[in-house]
Amino acid sequence: MSALLEALDPEKLIRSGGYILLFAIIFAESGLLIGFFLPGDSLLFIAGMASAGTLVHQAGADAIHLNIWVVLIGVFIAAVAGDQVGYAFGNKTGPALFKRPDSRFFKHEHLEKAQNFFDVHGPKAIVLARFVPVVRTFCPIVAGAGKMEYRVFLRYNLIGGLLWGVGVTLLGFFLGNIPIVRNNIEIALLMVVGISILPIAIEFLRSRSKSKSEVKV
Repeated sequence: MSALLEALDPEKLIRSGGYILLFAIIFAESGLLIGFFLPGDSLLFIAGMASAGTLVHQAGADAIHLNIWVVLIGVFIAAVAGDQVGYAFGNKTGPALFKRPDSRFFKHEHLEKAQNFFDVHGPKAIVLARFVPVVRTFCPIVAGAGKMEYRVFLRYNLIGGLLWGVGVTLLGFFLGNIPIVRNNIEIALLMVVGISILPIAIEFLRSRSKSKSEVKV
């Protein structure tokens, strides 16, 4: 387990694979069954820091320099394309997917979690799921399996890809210039996780408030 965590360290991934590995991971985590365990949020944040030229975390390592425009355009395209592939896969496999036996890279519990999330939030789940690890991988697949209208899916997919891919990257780009963030990357990544769940918390509070209002009426 420790070896896997070390291999998935966001900074090491960017140092070793640059743009190509960054975009490949965002694509895979956005809609491929095998991508649910990948570190999307932290990878985007670190990519933003690298684009700002402030990532000098490893002892004796040189700063990583990425072009912010290449990163922003690339992660947006990769995120949207990943969800499109997930939707197409779900649309093709349909109900058969829910009968598929568990395997090393596929667990029914992940699919059911995404289904429940989709049932609660409807089409908005495509956007909100971007900020929930594991769920973001399976949600477009569930949308495809449920025959969600393609134009509706595409609209929410574009919005979600922009808010998540571009938003989290820009967060790293701007916050990376703050000394306390630059010198405490682990704490910064925990902060990213906290910020990532804000859309879900806001949506939950709105739904709860709406339910209470309907009960009073």
